[in-house]
Amino acid sequence: MSKTLIVYGSTTGNTEAVSDDIAKILEKNGHSVKIQSAAEVKIDGMAEGFDAVFLGCSTWGDDEIELQDDFIPVFDDLDKAGLKDKKVAVFGCGDSAYEYFCGAVDVIEEKSEQLGAVLLGDSLKIDGDPDADEITSWTEAVMTKM
Repeated sequence: MSKTLIVYGSTTGNTEAVSDDIAKILEKNGHSVKIQSAAEVKIDGMAEGFDAVFLGCSTWGDDEIELQDDFIPVFDDLDKAGLKDKKVAVFGCGDSAYEYFCGAVDVIEEKSEQLGAVLLGDSLKIDGDPDADEITSWTEAVMTKM
């Protein structure tokens, strides 16, 4: 099966937990998975050697979209990651009480597309605490396009 990279930015631990859940589902289905925190990932050529890249980021901010702090450098240098023609899936956690619910997911998805990535379907936007069934359903749908 495919070799997949998951890069996440998480402040409260929710997006990290979602990353772990996605990895377990992918591995259970025969995919090879590497998980890296946005704080630790080397952005230059990040996607090289992987068939698919999953990007996870929580959203902050009342008046504007704010990406999780560790993910900002990844987003700023995403053009160096090698996403052209790469299969990409985007997910994140947020709070629907805010004007820009999971807005970080939207801007990461948009930038990935602009860089020539092939999106693997709709993004996963989690409102509040992660729900295992929601994560499983989304991951299984994404796997059909990998």
